[in-house]
Amino acid sequence: MDATTEAAKLPMYGIRDVAAPVHSPRRRLMRFVLAALLSVAVVQYLRFFSHSLDLDSHPVASVPLRAQEYLDKCHLLTVKPGPPPDFHTRTQSDRFVPGTPPTLITNATIWTGRDNGLEVVYGDLLLHGGIIRRVGHLQQSQLDDYADLARIDAQGRWVSPGIVDLHSHIGVDASPALRGTSDDNSRKGPVQPTSLVLPGSANAIGGQGIVIKLRRPTDKSPTGMLLENPYETNRTLYDPAVAFRYRQMKHACGENPRRIYGFTRMDIAWGFREAYEKARKIKQSQDEYCAKAVRGEWAGLGEFPEDLQWEALVDVLRGRVKVQNHCYETIDLDDMVRLTNEFKFSIAAFHHAHETYLVPETLKAAYGHPPAVALFATNARYKRESYRGSEFAPRILADNGLHVIMKSDHPVLNSRFLLYEAQQAYYYGLPHNVALAAVTTTPARVMGQDHRIGYVSEGYDADIVLWDSHPLALGATPQQVWIDGIPQIEKPYTAKKPQSFQKLPKTPNFDKEANETLQHDGLPPLEPTRTTFDTVVFLNVSAVYLRQEQSIREAFVADAADPLSAGVVVVRGGKIECMGSAATSACASATEGGRENTQLINLEGGAIAPGLVTVGSPLGLEEITAEESTVDGYVLDPLAGNVPAIVGGTGMVIRAADGLQFGTRNALYAYRYGVTTGVVAPQGSGFLAGLSTAFSTAAAHKLEDGALVQEVGGLHVSIHPRGKPSVSTQIAALRELLLGGGTGELKHWVNKIREGEVPLVVEVESADIIASLISLKVEVEQRLCHPIQMTLLGATEAHILAEELGQADVGVIISPTRPFPEEWEKRRINPGPPLSETNAIAVLQAHNVTVGVGVVEAWMARNTRLDIAWAALESGGQIEKADALALASTNVEKLLGFKTDGLQGDLVATLGGDLLDFSSKVVGVISRRRGLVDVF
Repeated sequence: MDATTEAAKLPMYGIRDVAAPVHSPRRRLMRFVLAALLSVAVVQYLRFFSHSLDLDSHPVASVPLRAQEYLDKCHLLTVKPGPPPDFHTRTQSDRFVPGTPPTLITNATIWTGRDNGLEVVYGDLLLHGGIIRRVGHLQQSQLDDYADLARIDAQGRWVSPGIVDLHSHIGVDASPALRGTSDDNSRKGPVQPTSLVLPGSANAIGGQGIVIKLRRPTDKSPTGMLLENPYETNRTLYDPAVAFRYRQMKHACGENPRRIYGFTRMDIAWGFREAYEKARKIKQSQDEYCAKAVRGEWAGLGEFPEDLQWEALVDVLRGRVKVQNHCYETIDLDDMVRLTNEFKFSIAAFHHAHETYLVPETLKAAYGHPPAVALFATNARYKRESYRGSEFAPRILADNGLHVIMKSDHPVLNSRFLLYEAQQAYYYGLPHNVALAAVTTTPARVMGQDHRIGYVSEGYDADIVLWDSHPLALGATPQQVWIDGIPQIEKPYTAKKPQSFQKLPKTPNFDKEANETLQHDGLPPLEPTRTTFDTVVFLNVSAVYLRQEQSIREAFVADAADPLSAGVVVVRGGKIECMGSAATSACASATEGGRENTQLINLEGGAIAPGLVTVGSPLGLEEITAEESTVDGYVLDPLAGNVPAIVGGTGMVIRAADGLQFGTRNALYAYRYGVTTGVVAPQGSGFLAGLSTAFSTAAAHKLEDGALVQEVGGLHVSIHPRGKPSVSTQIAALRELLLGGGTGELKHWVNKIREGEVPLVVEVESADIIASLISLKVEVEQRLCHPIQMTLLGATEAHILAEELGQADVGVIISPTRPFPEEWEKRRINPGPPLSETNAIAVLQAHNVTVGVGVVEAWMARNTRLDIAWAALESGGQIEKADALALASTNVEKLLGFKTDGLQGDLVATLGGDLLDFSSKVVGVISRRRGLVDVF
């Protein structure tokens, strides 16, 4: 066994030299020899002393040869975690890259994170040596010593500390995902306190995590990315005898460890208790050993008691490891809190934690301190544990004095847009200072790194971000990011935004909704309330947008400078009868005579616009994604040859309308946020999916008037590089069908595609496959001598072929709007600002491609209005408001074969702004199709 292997067996704190800091190898060798000779001399002296005094009847204990090593280990047990006392006197960061010039950011609005997130400094920021050296108004005399100073004029824009993600699997799951590249979970056992990097939640104790900075180090090694590497062996860089670095450990309870190992909650709880009891005994034996060793009572002590497998868990009990606990439900939260009190250790944060807002007092009963809570903003209902998740959880927790963190769980959410989670939490009522802290200062503190990151403060080496708008404004984009003083974006692109985006955005009041959520234990009633009034009059309307054939037009707009121009919209039976300014006589007369049967709704500068349409997710075919009993299921694939004759064999065509579920919480949430129509295709795992349908997201059941907007839309197929069958086989099958092949129902519906009556909707991502589809469309049209309608859904790489798609008249539904290269076929993304000049939507539209937008998961549908608003902001003015609304309404209907006119289309009324404003709130839906007005 070589020295490296032998050293790897030692505990992480290793062997400490007698003196520190470490000097030259020659001096270390001399010191070691002297220590060994001294130990031998002491032993010989004690033996001689015992013999000469004839003390055989009272023998003196032998001092072990490794006594100093054991005493050093005992000393290490007493070292408290945290930075060394002189940490902030550094003149250069331990991560500094030689040659990095100093940087001065001037005229900035700096959110420092100090004073509970309320401190804002207007002035300058100096970076040098990888450290923040000055914050405030700097004089030239303070800059004279800095040569080659890079100067950036912020022009009053916001600067903040870099975003801190407390829960990410970045770096252990490859992007794009490839077989054999995922290292997030071990299947070796349910309890594993061994060294793993950012472990997943399959294990009750999944292992240790690490903190990294997202800058590629000069040595190109993963270790070079670590922030305060707790496993550092170079004692000139880190001496644990002076200041002990925190480590991180992953715990998990509930469904994940139960599902992986098939254990019950009782089994998992016992696993925790058994593990912690083992660690407790080791800790107790170490403490007893050290108490005697320090007193020189070596008799019978033997070697220092330790076990490499359990040493990290022992350090949890010593408060030197931050426990990050994946835990959702009240029952599991309660179990973990009881465990902390039984074994006297603290939990740094509960993660995911969808039900924590229902039991804040339980969290406060945890040992040591209440855990922080790391949450998603609106991602919920993907499994039973998350069913009671609420957008109001962050504000409710903060109201109860608990620390809130917003996290990505990357790649569950794209960590590049973690700030969006804080923006949503702020929108739903989390105070602005707490919302910004939730992705900066609070996670830094919870991971034990708030002495160096999370704040814009002198002596810190926090990352620095210069934003193009207020960080809590929708679509806030970095103009530059500095990590260790090094700018990270070679050529940043940012769209010009109105000056109003530099201010903290206003948000609606959701007190009523938050209170209802608590009153109903997380499951408030979501069904809309139909007004009982014959006439509804909307007052103080700023704008009205209406459908005009297959586009959106601005039908009315008030003059912002003239209060008398505010609009009035009169609705009877779900139909707009009159609209115009308050002084318009036609609108005034419409309210006369039947005042007692009229409901007045003041929109306070709000607007009325067409209801939005969502597509791309299983919305309407599932309630809880991971619960088979609540989903429609997957259709059989004719290319796999396993379709029985009873459903038509290879001529089978499944209709989504047959499997619709109404009243799902995701559909009702979508309705409350302006998405009034859902389009869904049968969920397939192979080539052929079936016929899509359009349904009302507010309907109670299929037989209700207006529940089915249109029973059949387009025929959906899917072409992906799955290996079996090949992509070329899937294209060949599609060619055969389009040129006249197929049998039964399938042939019938393909003939409708050939005749131009029904669109062919192809779920596809890769530009290579898209190119083959364009060629196939041209080939078929030449044979038929007339065009067919083809729409691409997903289409992450479609921007690469924007010109060709425009020439071939192929429509595209981008889903999602902000891409991530999670799979190989999605690797060539157009990321949008600041990494590209504009987004894929604008690129496609510039080449006359009809573009719609969709979502991937059902919970995402509710955020459609924010998606199109963000897309418009990224376009640099290329996408106007009416065009943005069309992206998720008329364009989607046109591309998917749904014929919705002014008679059928719903309208959405918003309070305090239009549907694209972050400050607005949906307060009503006008449904001519159903002849009613719903109010919220």
